[in-house]
Amino acid sequence: MIIGTHAIIQEKVEFDRLGLAVIDEQHRFGVMQRAQIKAAGKNPDILVMTATPIPRSLAMTVYGDLDVSVIDELPPGRTPIKTVVCGEDKREGVYRGIEREIKLGRQAYVVYPLIEESAKTDLKAATVMYDDLRLRVFPQYTVGLLHGRMKPAEKEEIMREFVSGKLDILVSTTVIEVGVDVPNASLMVIEHAERFGLSQLHQLRGRVGRGADQSYCVLLADYKRTAVAKERLGIMEQTSDGFKIAEKDLEIRGQGEILGTRQSGIQSFRLANIVRDLDILVAARREAEEYLTTRRLSPETSAMVKRARSDKNVGLASIG
Repeated sequence: MIIGTHAIIQEKVEFDRLGLAVIDEQHRFGVMQRAQIKAAGKNPDILVMTATPIPRSLAMTVYGDLDVSVIDELPPGRTPIKTVVCGEDKREGVYRGIEREIKLGRQAYVVYPLIEESAKTDLKAATVMYDDLRLRVFPQYTVGLLHGRMKPAEKEEIMREFVSGKLDILVSTTVIEVGVDVPNASLMVIEHAERFGLSQLHQLRGRVGRGADQSYCVLLADYKRTAVAKERLGIMEQTSDGFKIAEKDLEIRGQGEILGTRQSGIQSFRLANIVRDLDILVAARREAEEYLTTRRLSPETSAMVKRARSDKNVGLASIG
């Protein structure tokens, strides 16, 4: 057994008899990366896992050769997270909310889209706001900083301090999106939330609510947000159901290419709409599967399948 990161998807890495590949946090991998994993063995079994179904994945459950297992309930003892969208005029109230949670013995995340400020944009950055929060806003509390440019040892030390409770507030970029489990953290503040996609917002929100205490997610957004951004933030405020969020994401972004590598965009079907016609599409797939398991293919269909299998794009349909 080998457990690794993207580093094992290289030409120089060879497997003797790869029989099973488990791809966790599927949305962190590109289509061709998943294809490389599959090509590393002789038709190995593939299990793809994600807590955030993304548009391509949702479409593939209809069209791809995938069996789907769903866990649609919270682990025992967890309380649903309350989410609210706020504008810049509510910033002081958000800061008071952070202070309230810390006084109750809990911890908070504050997430920014950038590590450092840029002349090309007016977005707030983690490094600058870290200094502002620890020196001006919360001088009485301990504040830590975490981002992707830090050395691995530095990141590990910061996370150890946050997990142990030495840090009250963790200022971070999206590096905490996956793999972070701190049950005592009860408040997630996401700055410039209008700049994040639905899957990212859902993953970030999932860093809190991991204990029994009531947890909160505050989406701080610019009032100049686009219509699509308003739609995204609205669904986050309405539900914490990952499947409803994925369906909305599919509706907004499109499911991408079934026989290709593009992971978003509208598929050019003449009549069907993958969101509106989901029940019909599922029924059609079920009928096709039954035909393939109970009857022989006609010579014409056999020839068509043979031609399809030789098309490299068709092979992408089984990657997931």
